[in-house]
Amino acid sequence: MDKKRALSYKKAGVNVDEGLRVVRRIKRGVKGTYRKEVLGGLGGFGGLFSAGFKGLKDPVLVSSADGVGTKLIVAFMAGKHSTVGVDLVAMNVNDILTCGAEPLFFLDYIATGRLDAARASSVIKGVIRGCKEAGSALIGGETAEMPGMYRPGEYDLAGFSVGVVEKKKIIDGRDIKAGHSIVGLASSGLHSNGFSLARKVLFERLGFGVKTRLPGLGGRDLGSVLLTPTRIYVRPVLQILKKFTVKGLVHITGGGFIENIPRVIPKGLKAVVTAGSWPVPKIFKLIAEGGGVKEREMLRTFNCGIGMVMITKKTDTAPVVKELKKTGEKVFVIGEVKRRGAGEKAVKFTGGPVF
Repeated sequence: MDKKRALSYKKAGVNVDEGLRVVRRIKRGVKGTYRKEVLGGLGGFGGLFSAGFKGLKDPVLVSSADGVGTKLIVAFMAGKHSTVGVDLVAMNVNDILTCGAEPLFFLDYIATGRLDAARASSVIKGVIRGCKEAGSALIGGETAEMPGMYRPGEYDLAGFSVGVVEKKKIIDGRDIKAGHSIVGLASSGLHSNGFSLARKVLFERLGFGVKTRLPGLGGRDLGSVLLTPTRIYVRPVLQILKKFTVKGLVHITGGGFIENIPRVIPKGLKAVVTAGSWPVPKIFKLIAEGGGVKEREMLRTFNCGIGMVMITKKTDTAPVVKELKKTGEKVFVIGEVKRRGAGEKAVKFTGGPVF
């Protein structure tokens, strides 16, 4: 055989040594996310987690799988990869939180055409940061190098979260009644939804770049604003669940207010949301005005400043708001649950325009 033509896995585009460098870079950080239930360590074929849930009589596991979407394209444009891992965790743990579940452990998946240890470890350090914030152990994952599948410098992310809740404490909205209050927890920005529309407006129609600085964005460039990590609501919400009976929780993700709130509202009821009851961040107004995006389209695409909705009894509203503010959350009473008439939609906005 001609030695010059001899091939190897590395020559075919897969660098195993680069993968090992990633592991060395993240090993200590991953261990920093471990809970006492984690068995074994990094490097096994499977992550081990003890299922001895102390204090729970009838534990129910809650799981979620999600990604970051085209927000990654902004990360590629800006050359900033340290925050999208936080988004990956947030999109998953916030989802299982709506059932009243405490996140237990997390798995991540990174796929790329050519593995760059520095870039991949930067992403995973974001995952580690998010897991610590959520109190979730990072017990496994996969970094896949697949030549020819992605353009140079690009990658994709997927995450998987598992949590637990006592069966009788599952939150599913069935106990929501007319007269209950709708409480909104502020978002940190776009979170990880609607970026295809946001990029179309900001970068293509308006011609802005990731380094563009605009009034009303706190002196930050557009890339930094768009890459602000998704808020993780786990700790403040779990603290509320220890003290109060929450009737419904809604993660305002893809589908915005209009598609997500109806997922917990029982038949015969509607959520009446008061426009102007919370401040809408400037970035959403830029998108709406710059793209001529109608208000209803904004409300069914973006969170518009509210990342998590909590539905409580009227008598609990003031103490819940007070407790959340103690944790540093920006909280607003944004509406009320009312009876729904024939032909009415599950979400109604009153009080004038949102924007």
